[in-house]
Amino acid sequence: MGARVALGAGAASILVTITIGLLGPSAMVPPLQGRPWQPPYSLDVMPDGRLVIGMAAAAIILGALGLAAGLRFIHRMPDARLLLLAGCLVAVVLAFLPPSGSADHLNYAAYGRMVTLGHNPYVTVPADLPADPVIRWVEEWRNTPSVYGPVATAVQALASFIGGDSLRLTVFVMELANAAAFVVTALLLHRFTRHDPVRRRRAALLWTVNPLVVYHLAAGMHLDTLAIVFVVAALVAGRGKGILLGLGIAVKVTVGLVALGPAWELRRSPRKLAIVAGSATLTVLVAYLLAGPDSLDQVRNASQSLSLATPWKLVQHAAQSLIGPGAYRVWIQLGSYALLATLALLLVRAFRREGELDAPRVALAFGVAWLFATPYVLPWYDGLAFALLAMVACPALDGFLVVRLAVLSLGYLPARQMDQPDGLGWLVTVVRSQVVPWSLLALTIGLAWWAWRAGARARTRPA
Repeated sequence: MGARVALGAGAASILVTITIGLLGPSAMVPPLQGRPWQPPYSLDVMPDGRLVIGMAAAAIILGALGLAAGLRFIHRMPDARLLLLAGCLVAVVLAFLPPSGSADHLNYAAYGRMVTLGHNPYVTVPADLPADPVIRWVEEWRNTPSVYGPVATAVQALASFIGGDSLRLTVFVMELANAAAFVVTALLLHRFTRHDPVRRRRAALLWTVNPLVVYHLAAGMHLDTLAIVFVVAALVAGRGKGILLGLGIAVKVTVGLVALGPAWELRRSPRKLAIVAGSATLTVLVAYLLAGPDSLDQVRNASQSLSLATPWKLVQHAAQSLIGPGAYRVWIQLGSYALLATLALLLVRAFRREGELDAPRVALAFGVAWLFATPYVLPWYDGLAFALLAMVACPALDGFLVVRLAVLSLGYLPARQMDQPDGLGWLVTVVRSQVVPWSLLALTIGLAWWAWRAGARARTRPA
């Protein structure tokens, strides 16, 4: 019965996600302009915004319930190969629908277009080119240069080179690249867990057919998918770890925490560690040197950003009330580093209970610690944690991550700010600004308490 509930809820969630894309331009789906011969994307019926947002909320809730039930009754779930096939087919189908949930893909297309036109996307902003047939469709980020790594920019530029002055074709090429990265990650996780059928099903549930991951990374087409495939490949591969890690970091700097996993595993082999560290560093340096020094400016700026839906926003409000006006960015940044180190240490101690620490476990500890500690987070960032969790047999973490991603997803519903129906401002002022930060604070305290207790039990366990 539990397995049927899991399959039913998960399938319903994914079908609703596909339907949102089929409906076309709406509060969840920005319009795409293109030539008539390009792939058909949607029905273009302009549905009511409240209906589409309600459908997305239903997809998130059903997805979280289905995922939790599937993990609970994992022994009764279908064979991992069937789950793998189903998830990969869904990712391919979603590549032929417009990205939904946010307008980030419009930013990707604009920055790639800048490169093909000879502009530096790390200096130029979309508002500088208001008449361009691709760049003019950017919504919220009109005055922001690219914050993405050189490899991400290269993929965006390739899509723009193929798409030319067609926004629709440019986005379609990026969707194909995103779907390929999603499928390759699924295949890597399937192979990594090949010696244990239960772990194989678990890997498929946490990544390939995970409705929440599908909603954000397959349907939302966020470039986190590209960063994740490189770091997962680095953890799985026997050779070329350093280059793969470097490519992942050159997509998104924060995934560099995953490198601590291979570093720990190779700590007793200085020669191999030096090769991996050296090749990773060289790959990153070459990528950023080719992109130019301006590519690092936005990395520094992004490190000081603070999003509405994190507990650190509550800290900022408290400091402003008690001490006086100010952003308190430096205090918050230092506090986040301290929290990251504390959570990572507690999680590493907890993982020792499962046996010898390996690269995926250490990478997962630091990845989860970063997600819970960082002052700036968006729902699709959690895809990294689910990919790493699929490599580690630690069911105790499942609940924390499923609840966290569900809460964040509802808090950023929708992440797109334009064309929102009237009367839904409370989604930002109440849900995103109050409910989600307090919920995440409670989850963070719960995670620290569990990790401390688990680590204490591991230390006192009889030999």
